[in-house]
Amino acid sequence: MPQLNPNPWLPIMMASWLILSLIIQPKLTTFISTNYPSKTPTTTKTTPWTWPWT
Repeated sequence: MPQLNPNPWLPIMMASWLILSLIIQPKLTTFISTNYPSKTPTTTKTTPWTWPWT
């Protein structure tokens, strides 16, 4: 049964994961900026809801 033979796809999968994790991922993470929290937290002032039947 050719489905159970890992020879053709296992080295390709391992090589692709190594390329992704060692070469491509560090280059991509330099472009992703993290959203740092601001030093002064902004608080919104909420007003209570006025129900018409009370």
